[in-house]
Amino acid sequence: SVAIIVASGSAHAASAVNKDAETRTLIVTEGGGKSELALAGGETVDFCPNGCFVTLPNGDIEALTGAETVEISGGVAKIK
Repeated sequence: SVAIIVASGSAHAASAVNKDAETRTLIVTEGGGKSELALAGGETVDFCPNGCFVTLPNGDIEALTGAETVEISGGVAKIK
């Protein structure tokens, strides 16, 4: 099983923000393991503190360094 570690304090982590009302799911690949990151409507989650790959709702795969924000709106994710 894969655990998602949410970093706190001064560590940098990517953020995922779901601006939609319904739950959206990202697939996070980190250290060779895949996990689903489900974001409820309006939820913000920090993840990926050491860099990872994320599969967006449209199937695109993006590499994250841990400094980005993934913003989901209208079912579409944008990296900022």
